[in-house]
Amino acid sequence: MAASPEPLRRPVPPLSVVLCTHARPGYLRACLAGLAVQSRRDFEVLVVDSASPPMEAAAISRLAAEAGARLLRADKPGLSLARNLGLGASAGGWVAFLDDDAVPEPDWAAALLDRIARLPGRAAALGGRILPAWEAPLPGWWPPSLRGVLTIIEWEGFGEAGVDLPEGVEIYGANMAFAAAPLREVGGFPEGLGRVGGRLLSGEEVAVVESLRARGYRAFYDGAAAVRHSIQRERLRPGWLLSRLLWQGATDALRDRAGKHGTGRFLGAAARLLVQAPLLLWPATSSALLRARCGAAYNLGYLRGRLAGAA
Repeated sequence: MAASPEPLRRPVPPLSVVLCTHARPGYLRACLAGLAVQSRRDFEVLVVDSASPPMEAAAISRLAAEAGARLLRADKPGLSLARNLGLGASAGGWVAFLDDDAVPEPDWAAALLDRIARLPGRAAALGGRILPAWEAPLPGWWPPSLRGVLTIIEWEGFGEAGVDLPEGVEIYGANMAFAAAPLREVGGFPEGLGRVGGRLLSGEEVAVVESLRARGYRAFYDGAAAVRHSIQRERLRPGWLLSRLLWQGATDALRDRAGKHGTGRFLGAAARLLVQAPLLLWPATSSALLRARCGAAYNLGYLRGRLAGAA
């Protein structure tokens, strides 16, 4: 009897691109279109539907099929959970994560893979440039020092995290990549952090980078790998900014709780909030004294996070 032929083995792609989305097929369509016109195409694409409602889930399924992407579905929402699901199913040596509202520049994959090939030993994380795609003009009342909360990084250079990156340049979730094995080694993204529905918890990518560096791995940034990130109109309101700062405080508190430190920060936040408390009475729609009110919102979020776990 003739031996049965061995099944064909697909070549392992150097890169897996994971797109996590929740009920936003319009943004996902633009992101997939950006991946379709990349100058270098030796990567696989995985779409993770983070428990979208049936109508949006059907649209996401159609878009993934049309793009030739693998579709995964999470049974419950949560960005970190969705990212971990994509990580578990990816085949690439490196895994890139894009937000569904981030459209990669045509040479994004080429720049990313070129830099990965030239990274030094123990490199396990790589962030890229995130340029704003404004859905409405940035209001004049927006505090310049808080532009970064909109996930904007415009620095064009290259450097190592914790060594020679300028202030404010970090690895953000809208455009980041990790060596798959080290990311799995640290357990992926902490599912107690990351956005879930209306909870604007963040910091999961920061926690991952810190975990990797604690194990001797290195993290880098390269501005050559760029995406254009949609800044939604509804985010350009005082109420959203205040909510974002409150949840940032909760995020930092949870990370301090996990590390069993931060007593000084807790006492400092409490002392500042005693002075700032009247600012919390301002209407959320007002832009008056906004920078100071954002500070009060942050300190309130931090105290809530330390005392109640930001439940």
